[in-house]
Formats: sequence, C-alpha cells, structure tokens
Amino acid sequence: QVQLVESGGGLVQAGGSLRLSCAASGDIFSINAMGWYRQAPGNQRELVADITSGGRTNYADSVKGRFTISRDNAKNTVYLQMNSLKPEDTAVYYCNAGVLFAAANVPIIYWGQGTQVTVSS
Repeated sequence: QVQLVESGGGLVQAGGSLRLSCAASGDIFSINAMGWYRQAPGNQRELVADITSGGRTNYADSVKGRFTISRDNAKNTVYLQMNSLKPEDTAVYYCNAGVLFAAANVPIIYWGQGTQVTVSS
C-alpha cells in the first residue's frame, strides 16, 4: 500500500508565496517521475510541473518563472515552491508519483488526496 500525503496549502493574498509538500510512504522500491497537478472548479486537471528522479523539470507555461519543483529522493518527497501567486492559481493541487516495487516493474501511478490553494485579490 502506497500513500501520498500533501501539505502546505492555504489562503494567501495575490503576490504571496506558499510551499507545498508531498511525501510518499509504503513498500516502495523507487520512484521515477513525481509531479504536481491542479484542478479549478469547472476545469480539467492540468499539469503544473513534474520532475524526474534525476532532477529534470518541466513546467506549465502559466507558472514558469514563478513556481519551482524539487524533490528529496531519500525522503520520497516532492515540493512545489509557489511565488508571485495570482488569483488564477486558485485550485486544488494534487501530487502524483510513478512508484516502482522492483527494478524491472512498470511504474504504477499514485495520487495524493489534494490540498486547496486559494489566492485572494
């Protein structure tokens, strides 16, 4: 059983910052890619940023230059530092991880429960 637990969401004024964390636990051999997605009311879930086990990152155009994704492989944890927040960043943020249970297995994707980020104008 694998669990992803997110923390760090909340209410912040426009221009402020928040840092999200997501820790994976369970009988994990390793994790390849980890990522953050978000879903605003009435919208589809969209990729915010992801990061490979080697540290290669990818960002949505809407957050480039404002958000930074990072990870601590020893702790199976991924972070999202969000600066210069805008009201349009308001959404539920979800983390995911591609978990390997053995070296030769295909990764299985797990999702966190989501954390609310609200940016007031």
